Amino acid sequence: MPGTAPTPEILAAFEAAKGFMPTDEGLALYAAAVEAGRAGLPLLEVGTYCGRSTVLLADAARAAGVTALTVDHHRGSEEQQPGWDYHDPETVDPEIGLMDTLPTFRRTLHRAGLEEHVVALVGRSPQVAGIWNSSLGLVFIDGGHTDEHAGADYEGWAPHVAEGGLLVIHDVFPEPEDEFTGQAPYRVYLRALESGAFTEISVTGSMRVLRRTGAGI
Repeated sequence: MPGTAPTPEILAAFEAAKGFMPTDEGLALYAAAVEAGRAGLPLLEVGTYCGRSTVLLADAARAAGVTALTVDHHRGSEEQQPGWDYHDPETVDPEIGLMDTLPTFRRTLHRAGLEEHVVALVGRSPQVAGIWNSSLGLVFIDGGHTDEHAGADYEGWAPHVAEGGLLVIHDVFPEPEDEFTGQAPYRVYLRALESGAFTEISVTGSMRVLRRTGAGI
């Protein structure tokens, strides 16, 4: 089993990858993935982007002998489209003019030596969740930041978190001025707590880690 912190090499791969997750939140995610991996079940994230957080999940999964799964259509979420602050022109496919983060994601995993420990599910989260039928040790929700998308991610994937498993939600910002960037994840976080199925176990920045302790979702 790994320690609760990644090796310097894995941390360097995480920090070198395109993405927006601060290091302290990445370390919290890694610790959660290490704990969840002990259940012997897959670890799944919604919202791959370029694989920054996938590096951490995959390394924890590798050490635990489980698989990391990552779900994304790779066309970018709302705030990553042209004209928005989070847009990166390097992620646009010049032939079709649309975002395509899949090649960058694959390079990220290759550089980290983690390709064989990750299954990339390329598609829209509700479609993939609709055909998923097995338990997960961890679900990390870090996809679209609208109520429609964040809510669908929760509805589709939270029921698959095994008893004692972890639900991790990123970009939880309670303040109203963060309406676009974090209010939808905040509402999903509240919904998870109010369901009675999850209990909060840690807070790091905008990261919330919840444990599955009940049945109703």
